Amino acid sequence: MILGPVAGKLGAKRLLIVGDGILQYIPFGVLPEPEGVGAGEGETGRRGDRTNPQSAIRNPQSKVPLIANHEIVTLPSASVLATLRQIRAGRSAAPHTLAVLADPVFNSEDERVRLNARKKNKPDQDGNTQSGSTVAATVRDVERSAADSGIQSFRRLLFSRQEAEAITGLLQPTERLEALDFTADRGLALSGKLGEYRILHFATHGLLNNKTPALSGLVFSLVDEDGQPRNGFLRLHEIYNLKLNADLVVLSGCQTALGQEVSGEGLIGLTRGFMHAGAPRVVASLWNVNDQATANLMKLFYERMLKDGLRPAAALRAAQVAMWKTEPNAVPYRWGAFILQGDWQ
Repeated sequence: MILGPVAGKLGAKRLLIVGDGILQYIPFGVLPEPEGVGAGEGETGRRGDRTNPQSAIRNPQSKVPLIANHEIVTLPSASVLATLRQIRAGRSAAPHTLAVLADPVFNSEDERVRLNARKKNKPDQDGNTQSGSTVAATVRDVERSAADSGIQSFRRLLFSRQEAEAITGLLQPTERLEALDFTADRGLALSGKLGEYRILHFATHGLLNNKTPALSGLVFSLVDEDGQPRNGFLRLHEIYNLKLNADLVVLSGCQTALGQEVSGEGLIGLTRGFMHAGAPRVVASLWNVNDQATANLMKLFYERMLKDGLRPAAALRAAQVAMWKTEPNAVPYRWGAFILQGDWQ
């Protein structure tokens, strides 16, 4: 229904998708190639019986996904691309390669609180101790936004630590910043430190609140080393106000590509916030992703970028195709959630 009318024009081209309405929620990369589009070299063996719908139902991986032969990029609009390139052209490159914030501590029951108990009222990364009333208000906001988003509690993302260690291990220590556990906090995210890195990688929970968009944001460590509440909620308006020098932001969490649909503007959420803050491209997810599969995908993605020198859009495609070819990761649920929005160059 979606690709059939343009099947004869796809060829092996890069596809730039400017979706409207519900199409903004469609994972184009996992859609099967429409009839009449030739598979790339070496892909014909994955087609199966394309004329037998029962074959596709039994083994949906037998269909060749669109990502196999096309680099796919999502754009809010064609005009946004020109703006992003103009912003990027007017600034110098950041001096370092990669900053990773991952595996935050969400509650006082986490075993890391017991292992890292220190004296109370520890300042945030920015050096400011927050008042009890401010922290209490933040806790209420996070709980409210989580409930609106259908999240009962923030579970620890265990594989995000392996993910962080795998991708930072591709670089020399002078080229990377790795903030784990309690150091994966809001203060660091708001500090000017992140402006020194070309790639920002956030492996944590995102909140997309359609009822109260102001309560959307990223969740970092919500307690300190003693298990006392702290403000770990980076709100959407704070993301909009960041001054980034990054070429790429990766939001390695659940549903980070979603947002509130605004007529004439598309989805307004975390992705648009980071673009407004200066990032010309953002990798984010369309659904609740599997923790381990995401770690595998991100490792492949960064290897293609940092070792093979591929552009982010090409690297994401290569990583997703590699997982599509490998059991048990071949099912689209495990590799297809992440999309690149913005500039493909």
